[in-house]
Amino acid sequence: MIARYTRPEMADLFSDQSRYATWVQVEILASEAQATLGRVPREAVEDMRRARVPLATRVAELEKERDHEVLSFLAAYCEDIPEESARWVHLGMTSYDLVDTSLGHTLARATDLLSGAAARLRRVLADRAVEHWDTVMIGRTHGVHAEPTTFGHKLAGHAFAVDRSLRRLAAAREAVAVGTVSGSVGTYALIDPYVEEHVCRALGLGIEPAPSQVVARDRHAQLLQAVATLGACVEHLALELRLLQRTEVREVEERRAAAYQGSSAMPHKRNPTTSERLCGLARLLRGYADTAVENVALWHERDLAHQSVERVILPDSLAVGHFQATMAADLVASLTVRPELMRAHIDHTDGLIHSSPVLADLLGAGVERERAYRLVQAAANHTIATGTHFVDSLAREGVDPGDLAPERFLGNHHVIRDRLEKLRELDD
Repeated sequence: MIARYTRPEMADLFSDQSRYATWVQVEILASEAQATLGRVPREAVEDMRRARVPLATRVAELEKERDHEVLSFLAAYCEDIPEESARWVHLGMTSYDLVDTSLGHTLARATDLLSGAAARLRRVLADRAVEHWDTVMIGRTHGVHAEPTTFGHKLAGHAFAVDRSLRRLAAAREAVAVGTVSGSVGTYALIDPYVEEHVCRALGLGIEPAPSQVVARDRHAQLLQAVATLGACVEHLALELRLLQRTEVREVEERRAAAYQGSSAMPHKRNPTTSERLCGLARLLRGYADTAVENVALWHERDLAHQSVERVILPDSLAVGHFQATMAADLVASLTVRPELMRAHIDHTDGLIHSSPVLADLLGAGVERERAYRLVQAAANHTIATGTHFVDSLAREGVDPGDLAPERFLGNHHVIRDRLEKLRELDD
């Protein structure tokens, strides 16, 4: 992923140099286990520990000759190991014992970074939901004024969505945090299963229960689906904030830098660019997730079709998801909220939003449902046609409007607040 959408800590995890450092770690752990079994001299393991991680530039140089990254890495690594010890490196292993076990370790750490960013987003959403729990605003269905809600309620819905995504990420982390050190077709033909157990335990990984030559790719598909779903939840939030920033609404606004310029031609523009960027990044994540599903079906014990794809979609998906969640948390934390405009918009339709409690009052008074509905609808139609306030239109139909305060809609609102407080306890 381009640097613009990648935070440094995620970029470091997926750098070539970091990958080779993890490969060295796996090779040393495997040799440790082989030494315990008496198959590798302990002096050789010590030599491997003393060797430097090969530079990515050296591996790339050797790969021009070999056209094989793992063999080039091994050659570069062994350049710093005495010859009598170097011959024990990678004993009994195949390339993907190294690649996939290291990948599982890296994906687990990358998912932890993403989950940390998502947890912060959940916390910011929940905190601002409590801050604006009583900030009354109009609820909209189909883009049309419906009944009053609060801005806090709106943010709470997004906080719970992110919480669900965190649970999906936790399950996906467990799925991808596995390794295998089982040989060319996964039968442990030239390597004792103890080696795999030792390596995976040291790296905090599970073990692929029935390996082929590789870790099963449905695991990676599950992770990228979880990342894409979190991205869709962020998109839902960002889309809502975009809509609330429209000129005719302006109920919220993104924070602007002092030097902000929204348009090269129109100096007055204050565009919702952060929210728009968040929505765009979600589209990338869905594409990566679809591609990961395509990678599940491999020929026989393994082919190479998935490898080139994963070099792009795995680091890019996690980088974009991490960047997106971080940016979303910053956006919500600094968001300007305008309660006065929210309140003003409640009566934008001359009181029509109170039609449902008026209908309920009529039904409670014993009026037959069809007649009650028609009375309220006739008053509503008169208001729409003439601009007469709904109270006066109801009086025209002989209907007492009763209590039209927006707070009437929120009598049971505390139930949701109680649920939100329990969610906030997760971050205590």
